[in-house]
Amino acid sequence: MNHSIIIRFTAGIRHSILALAVLTAGASHAAAQKGHAHPDLLRQDQSSASALLRIVRDSTERFQDVHVAMAEGYVLQFGCVSGSDSGAMGLHYVNGTLVESGILDPRHPQIVIYEPMPDGSLELIGADYLVLAQTWHATHSEPPEMMGQLFHLFDAPNRFGLPPFYTLHVWAWKDNPNGAFVNWHPNVSCASYAGTNH
Repeated sequence: MNHSIIIRFTAGIRHSILALAVLTAGASHAAAQKGHAHPDLLRQDQSSASALLRIVRDSTERFQDVHVAMAEGYVLQFGCVSGSDSGAMGLHYVNGTLVESGILDPRHPQIVIYEPMPDGSLELIGADYLVLAQTWHATHSEPPEMMGQLFHLFDAPNRFGLPPFYTLHVWAWKDNPNGAFVNWHPNVSCASYAGTNH
């Protein structure tokens, strides 16, 4: 991925915060209905989900202090992302080198997510994995998944003016009543965001 795409990604997101609501509406949900799945398969899915959450927690625990994340190349890119009626996603600290690599590794998320607290601190709440679709499909025929969790496709044309990309949020540090791998978190708030880059 060339540098101009990273710049367009950052600029597009920065100028289109409200467009992130489309992530939920336009997401590709290829996961099969699990209501009729065999109990053993359900247990296997739950086990894989628990394992992924555990790996993300172990791999990001040091980022409880946002300054550690920043020292490892994570930068706040587009303020605090909130939706009109879906809760919020919080503050996304993006590692451009990991985005550019196109490699999806649960131990190395492209993005770590924080919630701004009333006392001015930031609370680590999750991670986000992101890969451009063109980069992914250069070496893969199927959409990405991580330990049984399918990524959401954000297609083009889109309001960001970006090429299609895949994303997977993992709410490893703050339980999400809607699920650990959905885009929006109803109990995350941007109300305490002061508009500064920590």
